Amino acid sequence: MTEGPVNRNRDHWQAKAKQVARTVNFAWWLETFSAPLLTAAILGAVALIVVRREVSHVNPWILYGSIGGGVLLLGLGCWAWAKRKFERPAESMVRMEAAMRMRNSLSAASAGVAPWPAPVEKIDAGLSWQWPRLLVPPLGALVLLAAGLFIPVSALGTRGPTTPEEPQAWKQLTTELDRLTKEDVVDEKYLEDTRKRIDELKAQEEEQWFSHSSLEATDSLKKSHRAETERVSKELGRADKALGALEKNAGAMNEAEKNRQIEEFDQALKGLQNGAMKPNPGLLEQMKQLGLKDMANLTPEQMEQMRENLKKNGEAMKKAAGKGEGEDWSDELLAGDGDGEGKGDGEDKGDGDGNGNGGVDRGPGHANGVLGKEKDAIETGKLTGIEAKDLSKATPGDLLELQDGEHDVDKSASRISQGGGTDATGKGGDRVWRDALDPAEQQTLKRFFE
Repeated sequence: MTEGPVNRNRDHWQAKAKQVARTVNFAWWLETFSAPLLTAAILGAVALIVVRREVSHVNPWILYGSIGGGVLLLGLGCWAWAKRKFERPAESMVRMEAAMRMRNSLSAASAGVAPWPAPVEKIDAGLSWQWPRLLVPPLGALVLLAAGLFIPVSALGTRGPTTPEEPQAWKQLTTELDRLTKEDVVDEKYLEDTRKRIDELKAQEEEQWFSHSSLEATDSLKKSHRAETERVSKELGRADKALGALEKNAGAMNEAEKNRQIEEFDQALKGLQNGAMKPNPGLLEQMKQLGLKDMANLTPEQMEQMRENLKKNGEAMKKAAGKGEGEDWSDELLAGDGDGEGKGDGEDKGDGDGNGNGGVDRGPGHANGVLGKEKDAIETGKLTGIEAKDLSKATPGDLLELQDGEHDVDKSASRISQGGGTDATGKGGDRVWRDALDPAEQQTLKRFFE
């Protein structure tokens, strides 16, 4: 055998041994690298989410580079740790000849005591890859890192300043003021002043919005506004009722009652002028120009137009204040069912539409049925006795029997014993105490009652 074929056979088997050694060493590195890679992927995913949340603008390539650098450093560390188990080519050659049953021919050839075997195409080192065990950790790490990179996260820097929710009372007041502005039933100056006070409360530091002083001021403003709204609404209703009475009963009304209704209207007008909240200036001007004392000069159309304006403004006030129809029922309850006089002047004028006019010779003038319609009496029937068949099952309070009868009174005269054993009829207190007391007690009572 020449030197050339011998060298070729040797190079062939040594190359195959190095290939097997690389495969075995790579498997050892993957085995060492799998667990740390999965752990590092979990921590890395959390770190990526935190970084993306805390930093408003971060270059994605910085994140990619950090991931790659971290994996590289971890892989190098695991390679250094697994190197202690790496297999040399001579050991791989022994593995090959054992798997291929070459009877130590490769070891003998390496020692120079036997020729190198002829090359073969297929080398069997007795190794096989366990792909599920090898691929699960890297794929799991890839999924975790991808989740850390692409899960939607809002950065803190991109969020607007967090403003606490303002008190609900401010929103309610603002809504009511907007409704009053839209309905155009209140003087604009009051609306501006109230909005200014709300703005002053909002101008405080946000931490003070729900402080005791702020909530107390808010409650005071709310109560004041509601009170003014109710006052204006009631004064408008008062003026409307006075006009209704004048319009409906103008011919049959005496001079005193007429003056009283005019005074009611004037008082309502003064109430509307004096409060903090004033109605629409146009309505006030119409009320001032209405000459009720010269009613002969007023046309029915003028009276009706004024009443329509008053009702319209009153309804708009209730609607703007968030009060539905029928909510403020106390006035209607006390005022009756309408605008008429009812009964007055000592004569029956019909059922009337409202309260009567009280007076010395006309009764108190209150409305009938102030507390509502009286319910029909409930027929309870007569009590009847229940015949108890089994008295052992009766309970306390059961009605067993009813009887009609009279007391059995002993009408015979009382008798008392006197000395000698004879009986005599007692007189007055003698019937009570002579037999029950000893002589000394009887003497004492005699002296007391003499």
